[in-house]
Amino acid sequence: MLRTCRVLRSQAGSSTGGWQPLSFDGGAFHLKGTGELTRALLVLRLCAWPPLVTHGLVLQAWSQRLLGSRLSGAFLRASFYGQFVAGETAEEVKGCVQQLQTLGLRPLLAVPIEEEPDSAVKAGEAWYEGNLSAMLRCVDMSRGVLETPSPTGNILMQLKMTALTSTRLCKELTSWIRKPGASLELSPERLAEAMDSGQDLQISCLNAQQNQHLQASLSRLHRVVQHARAQRVRILVDAEYTFLNPALCLLVDALALRWNGPGGGPWVWNTYQAYLKDTHERLRRAAEAADRAGRAFGVKLVRGAYLDKEREVARHQGTEDPIQPNYEATNQSYSRCLELMLTQVSHRGPMCHLMVASHNEESVHHATKRMWDLGIPLDGPVCFGQLLGMCDHVSLALGQAGYAVYKSIPYGSLEEVIPYLIRRAQENRSVLQGARKEQTLLSQELKRRLLRRGLRAPH
Repeated sequence: MLRTCRVLRSQAGSSTGGWQPLSFDGGAFHLKGTGELTRALLVLRLCAWPPLVTHGLVLQAWSQRLLGSRLSGAFLRASFYGQFVAGETAEEVKGCVQQLQTLGLRPLLAVPIEEEPDSAVKAGEAWYEGNLSAMLRCVDMSRGVLETPSPTGNILMQLKMTALTSTRLCKELTSWIRKPGASLELSPERLAEAMDSGQDLQISCLNAQQNQHLQASLSRLHRVVQHARAQRVRILVDAEYTFLNPALCLLVDALALRWNGPGGGPWVWNTYQAYLKDTHERLRRAAEAADRAGRAFGVKLVRGAYLDKEREVARHQGTEDPIQPNYEATNQSYSRCLELMLTQVSHRGPMCHLMVASHNEESVHHATKRMWDLGIPLDGPVCFGQLLGMCDHVSLALGQAGYAVYKSIPYGSLEEVIPYLIRRAQENRSVLQGARKEQTLLSQELKRRLLRRGLRAPH
């Protein structure tokens, strides 16, 4: 395995035989059409303008009033929707995925539905059951859109837990989990048993309606993972706000206990946010617990996207700020978590999987260097993840070098996806505003093409 890894690395790097850092200089942009590059440059420049992100929903409503739904929709499809969304129909999504595959990239489908923490429950159980149907279709689509599945068989999709269970319930469970003596009643083992048996689960801190909703939520989560396992699709659970995460981690632990057995690697992965002060310790405990129990362990490692909201909630509640004090501290936390997980992968092999979900070039360089040092194959238990329509100079370089690279791909109608995209943009302001290098590389590539056409033009 190590020899194969080094052969691939030497092909991706220089002829000296040692590790060589990948070049994120936009050289791989030659794989993309001029129209795609032009749209990317224009959209990324617009997204770097703070007022557009801050007032996105208001501006969308005004554009519909001024231009009408048809013209406004056409503009969005040609710009933001076209840049960041795979499409609406199964055929459109399949076309996007096939294009990614020709570039050496893989899909990570995401259903753009969720319940906002401060909103009322959308429409009772019927709303969550509708989301369950959408998640099951996403499993089928994740399997069906691939002309040729990846050699490792890792087909992945994202899951937002609050699309299947109420944030109000998660808040109740979180407050209970944080109390002493609640561990036995709210153990992953007990929830996993309830998932399997379908028997009523009565939690003393919940009323009858909440207990009923918890039981329904467990059933929905179980059905999604059960179907995904049958289709050989691995589930990556998204991280959410810290005031929900203890409850969501409990649910993920229950799913992992049921589905992440010793055979076949992890089918349920959790997401860890490096910008939280306690992430490294929680990750270490979770990795060691999985190792002791002989269970597979899957992690998506991100920096985090809810900085402003988290600090606002902490100020409002008079609690300690859970976020790292500055960006450098977040980078250090990410590096420590990355090192921990790469060491776990090197020790446990296919029983431990990691997605390095980052647009940060230094983090990607560090990950590839440590993979070389530890003898981890390029197309093995470690993969990389970036958003569709962003960071293509990094994604394409990784993909062309033989690494497993996934693009997070939302899909759906304009009405479903545009509000979702605006919320994601508001959460990822620093990423959008930090895409200056990508804009420069896009501009340079477009100028190079224009110059080349000018030289070829007849005089």
